[in-house]
Amino acid sequence: MNDTCKLTILGTGNALVTKCYNTCFTIHTPQTMILVDAGGGNGILAQLEKAEIKLGDVHHVFITHAHTDHIIGVLWVLRIFIQYALRGMVDGQLHIYGHDKSLLVLRTMIELMLPAKLQKQIGTIVLLHEIKDGDSLSIEDFNLTCFDILSTKEKQFGFLAVLPDGKRLCCLGDEPYNPANEQYAKDADWLLAESFCLYAHRDIFKPYEKSHVTVKDAAEQAEALGVKNLVIYHTEDKNIDRRKELYTAEAKAHYNGNVFVPEDLETIILYNNEADI
Repeated sequence: MNDTCKLTILGTGNALVTKCYNTCFTIHTPQTMILVDAGGGNGILAQLEKAEIKLGDVHHVFITHAHTDHIIGVLWVLRIFIQYALRGMVDGQLHIYGHDKSLLVLRTMIELMLPAKLQKQIGTIVLLHEIKDGDSLSIEDFNLTCFDILSTKEKQFGFLAVLPDGKRLCCLGDEPYNPANEQYAKDADWLLAESFCLYAHRDIFKPYEKSHVTVKDAAEQAEALGVKNLVIYHTEDKNIDRRKELYTAEAKAHYNGNVFVPEDLETIILYNNEADI
């Protein structure tokens, strides 16, 4: 088993934030790195650099859905990866996983925005893999089961990742938990859940109108599911200076497990040999 498995949160914000980056993250061991979404622009390159993650170490990208704040950064990642590969600066291939709508949008952006020289590398340097509800992926150190979150707003997939130590991490994308996906989220060791704002601020940010929930809602869902560790992200940024304090307090009032409200670029240790949570 690998010594360490980490969750590095590259961005924590919703689509309209200006004080932090859009929600995206990596799960990684020393041997394997998976990037999940990439935010809404070339800011992903800066976030990776700040996190001391080399682009050449990213060989797997999972796209949850095709909203601009999740998918446009993927175009930048694949563009730079191809350029580096053509110059002999990175080895191997870049594998991108997404459902049909996400890959349609990505392919369209590639055709309209990338030079022909780079487009020719799709299928050689960059491989696009269409995933369907219930598909299992074996990505080196990780085993993922993909699932449709059953959004009424935009087709979106989450996943259940079995880590090398056997623990289970469930990513719900950026919408609330749907009871139809209980088999993936129930009793998870780690649950990554969006929380648009504090419950007291629901009339200001109107999360329910946008298919989102508050911290209180996410915490109550995690408690009912028996989740051990709750990671909160995809938030507003108007209260970012006190976000960790305020969101943690609200979550702990409704949930008895461990609460993580990360800042951009914060790394959470999912397990290691010396201090296993």
